[in-house]
Amino acid sequence: MANDIFILTESELRKAVRLDMEAIDVVEQAFAALGTGKVIMPPILSMAIPEANGEVDVKTAYIPGFDGFAIKVSPGFFDNPKLGLPSLNGLMILFSARTGLVEALLLDNGYLTDVRTAAAGAVAARHLAPATVQTAGVMGTGVQARLQIAAAHLVRPFSRVLVWGRDARKAQSCARDLAANLGIEAHAEADPARLVAESQLVVTTTPAEEPILKAEWLHPGLHITAMGSDQEGKNEIDPKAIAAVDLYVADRASQCEKLGELRTAIAAGQWKGGQPRELGAIVQGQPGRTDEAQITLCDLTGTGAQDTAIATHALSAARAAGAGRVIES
Repeated sequence: MANDIFILTESELRKAVRLDMEAIDVVEQAFAALGTGKVIMPPILSMAIPEANGEVDVKTAYIPGFDGFAIKVSPGFFDNPKLGLPSLNGLMILFSARTGLVEALLLDNGYLTDVRTAAAGAVAARHLAPATVQTAGVMGTGVQARLQIAAAHLVRPFSRVLVWGRDARKAQSCARDLAANLGIEAHAEADPARLVAESQLVVTTTPAEEPILKAEWLHPGLHITAMGSDQEGKNEIDPKAIAAVDLYVADRASQCEKLGELRTAIAAGQWKGGQPRELGAIVQGQPGRTDEAQITLCDLTGTGAQDTAIATHALSAARAAGAGRVIES
């Protein structure tokens, strides 16, 4: 018996899947499922290839109630720009959760990961940021800096953005793009301490290995989403800041202990909080921000549940749009 497999390219997926409220809601469903404890999600398979300055991550998860489950392969080869090639690429394979047969091959080159990562930031902001955000700050100037702010703006429609980056020209370019795309005031800010001081919501989006956000900059009514640390050795947040916030939330505690900001806080002897709260539990109804003056921080390392959710959403959206081609296995 033949099995139809959908083949979808990056350009087709970009047309079918947008960073919008529908994508955010789908990713929130994945976190809600994680909060039930019924998701099957093995640890990330990660392989470094130092000879090529590369790394490969493999993520997956089965979510009860979803028709399929995704396996994502995400390579990062960081010398590629010298060859005129992108640093990041990859694909997702969607399998039937009933038969295990391949349903779709999503040749997204990392686009769906970008969308689901930004959507996770929006879920964090929706549940943990103050109800009113006037100024948002972003530390970093790349693709995720732009997408994280766009996603956060959907759930907390602020009127002003500040952008900090080590390269002032890139920060100015990012600010111009955000102003044009969101229709709001956006400026490059040379002083990261001032960016934090003037913001109610800050997103860190860098591959930093030394903290770029200091504990002494924390102030009442601040929410931080830290999404840059997803490998051992990365660290954006001062470990003392992890200890100082009123509420620390992990996307997946076991991952954050190994890959996220929590890892560095534990190593520095700063973590005294026991088992951390997880974002899925808060989506399910556990208390998140309970006071507008609280300082909250969400540590995002990226989960296989997000990949299954966005891949399922992408296949449905592409089918509705009549995109892709079908082959028989």
